[in-house]
Amino acid sequence: MATPRSRFIAHDATCEDDVLARIVFGAASGGPCIESGVPTLRLAMCDDSHDGFAEIWTGNGPIHSGRFNDLVFAHDDEFLFCAGFIASSGRYTEATRQAYGDAFALVGERDFPKIFRMWNFIPHINGANREGLEVYRDFCRGRAIAFEQDYTGASGMPAATGIGTSGDGVGFYFLACRANSPRHIENSRQTPAYEYPQRYGPKSPSFARGTLLDDTLYVSGTASILGHETVHEGDLDKQWHVAIGNIAHLIGIENLEAQNVSGGYTLRDLDQIKVYYRHAADLPRVMKLAQTAFHADANIRYVKADICRADLLVEIEGIASYRRRSD
Repeated sequence: MATPRSRFIAHDATCEDDVLARIVFGAASGGPCIESGVPTLRLAMCDDSHDGFAEIWTGNGPIHSGRFNDLVFAHDDEFLFCAGFIASSGRYTEATRQAYGDAFALVGERDFPKIFRMWNFIPHINGANREGLEVYRDFCRGRAIAFEQDYTGASGMPAATGIGTSGDGVGFYFLACRANSPRHIENSRQTPAYEYPQRYGPKSPSFARGTLLDDTLYVSGTASILGHETVHEGDLDKQWHVAIGNIAHLIGIENLEAQNVSGGYTLRDLDQIKVYYRHAADLPRVMKLAQTAFHADANIRYVKADICRADLLVEIEGIASYRRRSD
């Protein structure tokens, strides 16, 4: 069964008829809408050093789109896409719990119960809310409560990215499936995020390090964390190599077979890569490191953003598959 496909295009390019979703990484954020039948979410994620782009997800048949409360969605017979937006606030717990609760109600109503990949773009992610709690931890609290109380998907927590945005409000989107059986993957070099100690907030982050669907492995946002601790604070090169090492291990044969998954991938199998970097001055170095690490034809986009921890300088996500194996 084919998985949904993604690609990066110019932000103002025209979409085809089989498009499930369009996420515009541009100059402004806002609530999601449906444009020419396509759910569209706009995120403030570019600066003068790099042009904006659009991330396009395509389906495998007739597409049906609609609205559910404040969410927009589209689906074919196999997969569902959903996007939402949480307005800026002095406290995000309740609004996040409500938005995620609506999302979980949608996947239940439409019979796509297994969420396998999520993204969250959070303003002032390292700042403090009105109670003095870090905004990311505030968001994680609401998300965790929603997972505990509202998510009935038997497959567990999915792969996810939580990253900063320069816009106002939290933009989020996710993919879910109907009949497939996602396998959520952990990394033996890292503590599962949902088991982090309480020093990282009142509720642990709710995501797996990766999710395998058929022969495609969706890699969560990955940074310089070993166990549950940041390593090499202030050193971009060393943080990069730990992050890349974490991905290589996550998708490699040893880690997967330890979780009863046959086969494995290498960094050359990674595509649709987003590299998030904290400081604009680091972009030339980050690009050089990425061009060395990945396949020469890999589709990579670079996004300046704050990372979920103030001591992290870079975060990487992507999709591993066997499509390049003939290269």
